[in-house]
Amino acid sequence: MLTKIAHLVVRRPRAIMLAAFIFAVLAAAFGASAPAHLRAGGFIPPDAESTKAGDLLTRDFNGAQPNLILLVSAPNGVDTPAARAVGEHLVDELRKSAGISKVESYWTSSPITAAMLKGKDGKQAAVTAVAAGDDTDAPNLAAAITSNLTGTKDGITVRAGGITVGFHEINQQITHDLMIAEAIAIPITGLLLIWVFGSVIAALLPLVTGIFAIVSTFAILRALTMATDVSIYALNMTTAMGLALAIDYSLFIVSRYREELAAGLDPSRAVVRAVQTAGRTVLFSALTVALSLATLAVFPVYFLKSFAYAGLAVVTAAALASIVILPAALVLLGARVNSLDVRIPLRRWLRRPEPAGPQPLEQTRWYRFTTTIMRRAVPVAIAVTLLLIFVGLPFLHARFGYPDDRVMTEAAPSRQVGDIMRADFTQNLTATVVAVMPGFHVDTPENKAALGTYAAELSRVDNVTGVVSAAGVYANGVLVAPGQPDLGEPAGTTLAVGSEVDPYSPAGTAQVSNLRAVKGPGTALFTGAAALNADALSVLGDRLPVALGLIALASFVILFLFTGSIVLPLKALVLNTLSLTAAFGAMVWIFQEGHLSSVLGFTATGYLIPTMPILMFCVAFGMSMDYEVFLLSRMREEWLASDRTAGANTHAVAVGLARTGRIITAAAALMAVVFFTMTSSKVSFVQLFGLGLTLTVLADATLVRGMLVPALMQLMGRFNWWAPKPLQRLHSRIGLEEVPRSARQAMPETIEPHEQLVGDRTP
Repeated sequence: MLTKIAHLVVRRPRAIMLAAFIFAVLAAAFGASAPAHLRAGGFIPPDAESTKAGDLLTRDFNGAQPNLILLVSAPNGVDTPAARAVGEHLVDELRKSAGISKVESYWTSSPITAAMLKGKDGKQAAVTAVAAGDDTDAPNLAAAITSNLTGTKDGITVRAGGITVGFHEINQQITHDLMIAEAIAIPITGLLLIWVFGSVIAALLPLVTGIFAIVSTFAILRALTMATDVSIYALNMTTAMGLALAIDYSLFIVSRYREELAAGLDPSRAVVRAVQTAGRTVLFSALTVALSLATLAVFPVYFLKSFAYAGLAVVTAAALASIVILPAALVLLGARVNSLDVRIPLRRWLRRPEPAGPQPLEQTRWYRFTTTIMRRAVPVAIAVTLLLIFVGLPFLHARFGYPDDRVMTEAAPSRQVGDIMRADFTQNLTATVVAVMPGFHVDTPENKAALGTYAAELSRVDNVTGVVSAAGVYANGVLVAPGQPDLGEPAGTTLAVGSEVDPYSPAGTAQVSNLRAVKGPGTALFTGAAALNADALSVLGDRLPVALGLIALASFVILFLFTGSIVLPLKALVLNTLSLTAAFGAMVWIFQEGHLSSVLGFTATGYLIPTMPILMFCVAFGMSMDYEVFLLSRMREEWLASDRTAGANTHAVAVGLARTGRIITAAAALMAVVFFTMTSSKVSFVQLFGLGLTLTVLADATLVRGMLVPALMQLMGRFNWWAPKPLQRLHSRIGLEEVPRSARQAMPETIEPHEQLVGDRTP
């Protein structure tokens, strides 16, 4: 297949470039509106108990939980006439607004409700309401309504908060951060590519390929929004991965093309050879990354499903651009790919001598470094493994919970409202758990007594501040106030359970479990932030083994087809898991425990968002396989051309790393820059994603691929390439060889001066 593509590219380079240009223009026009059609939220499984209970509240009980909060701050107290006038005005405006229901306030509600809506110092009070719509429509509605209600007048300040406003601010911030990250990443990667290649022309090719991949991905995302929900959070990953993968893949292609030119091939033959070899590596790498991301579709939340869709789109765009469009550009450029070499005037300015002729492969720094590692294989393998395990130890204490307004900086209004509600109010409104009892009616003394007993038992659960029901208000098992008859409705009854714990913390999850364990007089479905969090964690935990198993199986099969060995795929799975464990340990140390919170500007909540490690695992696992495939491809070329002895294995490993080490180092540095720019975000889980992938890529390219892989391959010797004879025969039939073995050329044993890339500076 790749050989046919290569010959097509050589015959029709101008037609391909023209088609690519037209497609890019159309894709840019079509995909420009993609952010406006992406959805917010998507964290909660649609069939969870908490989701069903929430739907029942909205549909049958008119009791949806408040998702919009207007916080009134009055220096002279909220009982002053001025504060009361502001509060009543807010209530009137909300009640007149379409799509807003269940408006409550300190100034207009019953005494029990009013007590929960007043701050401890008497200077803060809240107005709550329900904004209709899903995770996208409700935030947009809340933002539109509150835009004219917030601000400071006559010393009284009104701020908007709640989950709807928080979602809206996060969405706006992510879109803004995306533009900043791209503005930082593109010029920096451009400069690094010039440093890597020397030639400005060669450096521009991966950058243009990356931009093409991003534009194409936006168009694909826009098309996907016409068929399914796609999360807005996928934007950051797709743009970062589009740029990173396209640069990665095109770096492999361009480097191999220049290598073939240096070996004496004409441009057309060099392009064909580059597509056959490096293109095969890109194809297998893209397939690995795509399948790793595709496993996210097993999770029943569209937040993760969106990354599966977007990941497949961006990997496909990056791979096609690198295998088809980039080679067409190389055919047209020919030897001019090395034009505008900035090192020539730089050497003259620094009065440095011209480089010597081609350097024997055995004298390159990477070859010498690799042979040194293999001579000390046992201590190196032990030292690197222990280091990665040590860095990963904090992950043993990882705790998980879903995000709230604290993912934003303290400057965000929703964050300010959330902080005040948590610190200055006796009842954290966002922590309320609601028990929905459909079909249970408080219409007889027996049912009312049974409901009272149930409410009393619920109030005895640890960290419950009180339970409000139609049978009475209970605290610590004691009736403290009459009930609220409006909680008993024709469709059944509801109970509001107050809590003093963070609903997204492990304590909140444990409390929901304890509440559900209390036996009631009828079926009780629990909802609220803590219940939604607990259900989501449960579903993610149930599906995680399936996702991990699919990733492992897909990676094993692909690497077997690529190498013909069953040992190398197993080694890759173990090493990938080891490097990812280290990255996860660092994320716990940084984001859960907050050791760099002042540097990065985030607030540590004591737990990680559960979808982030899952997402990071799938993305980073694919990225790690990217380097593994590229490294093994060159080792395998040498091994197949050898006499298959133990010494040949050592030589193949050293030559493979000597020829790819500099490129893998450069690719990792470029990819790390792209991901690291995400740490400039003002949303903490985006920072976690960017920094986590940065550390994973750097550790994988240096400690794992540069040291641990050659050490282990030296220890395993010829066993690296072993497979049972039935599998050997299977690989001979379906191994997807692009170049017939009889046609393989021996690789040149020298490296031209212009091939001394950034990696060769590593001793």
